[in-house]
Amino acid sequence: MALTSVQVNNKLIKFKKDIIREYIRENLFSPYMGTGVNSIIRVMNDLKSGGEQVNVPIVNSLRGTAIGVGTLTGNEEAIDNYGFRMWIDWARNAVKTNRAENQKDSADIFDIARPLLGDWGTALIRDEVCDGFLSIPLQTAPANLGSANGQRVNGVSWDNASAAQRNTWTADNVDRVLFGATISNYSATWATAAANVDNTTDKLTAASLRLMKRMAMNAVPKIRPFKIKNGYEYFVTFCDTNQFRDLGNDATIISANTNARSREGDGINNNPLFQDGDLLYDGIIIRQVPELLTRIPTVFKTAGTGGTVQINIAQMCGQSAMAQFYGQMPRPTQLDVTDYDFNRGVGIEMAYGIGKIAKLTSTAFKDWGVFSGFFASVNDT
Repeated sequence: MALTSVQVNNKLIKFKKDIIREYIRENLFSPYMGTGVNSIIRVMNDLKSGGEQVNVPIVNSLRGTAIGVGTLTGNEEAIDNYGFRMWIDWARNAVKTNRAENQKDSADIFDIARPLLGDWGTALIRDEVCDGFLSIPLQTAPANLGSANGQRVNGVSWDNASAAQRNTWTADNVDRVLFGATISNYSATWATAAANVDNTTDKLTAASLRLMKRMAMNAVPKIRPFKIKNGYEYFVTFCDTNQFRDLGNDATIISANTNARSREGDGINNNPLFQDGDLLYDGIIIRQVPELLTRIPTVFKTAGTGGTVQINIAQMCGQSAMAQFYGQMPRPTQLDVTDYDFNRGVGIEMAYGIGKIAKLTSTAFKDWGVFSGFFASVNDT
């Protein structure tokens, strides 16, 4: 008895239409972004009605001597205020095909493209927040502003900064910068200070975090802690995965999580000994951001211990550390009708700028809400 076989071209083929997209990390800075002045990354919409530049107003606290029964007239205190100028640029991306290719596809290419474009925009903003933290603020327009690829990150990257710019920034931020474990590692020449950072004593530790916090609390202008709803104040430190690894291996941090955090019931879900997540120590939230390592400036890779140790910046942030301002929020776009509606395309476009907020001191700028800690960041072997 003959058995009929289905010829290969007649076999039913079903393809899974819900194609699994490449995992794109959500923006790890999102919880600390907001429109309020107490946000770490202040989101502003001042340019939605037009314009390319915006001034971010910053004001120092009053520190004048109190007047009692003496004459107040003539002894008034001037408000120390400053407007830090920043620029926006465009970011766009798109996917294009035609009806012939879409007819062949087992899934609707544009159903796939739209979420991919959303992921692309999320990843771009996340990466450029990292680039902003890894840049030196300037009061001049970014070098590639308005170019083919645009330049949304304000300031100058550490790789493109001159030695004079690095040194001026280091000198101007003497009260809000730490190189390794001790204040004595500091030098107004950035390369000299960076070379004092080794991979033995100058890793990110609980002790160095507490030193950064004490220095940040004494800095002038004051770095205001990030406030949360229950009234407690915290600084938030963003670091790369190598530094987070070193901090997690620190005996003091292990002891704090072992002895101070709950382990029973739901407590296990909040203890980083058992679950991945932020570390919390002495009023400091420590969040690892992998992209701070993947986007590390080349100059950092050989900056420590006489050119042999990779270092990176752990960013301890208070209020108004950075600004992100929109000229246009992300919006979907589509290709105009071309070739009798045969070609099709979908895209995304947005206009924004991002960068650290800073105050003019002399010839460079003092970071407003960021304390920078340079520590070893040696890769796993």
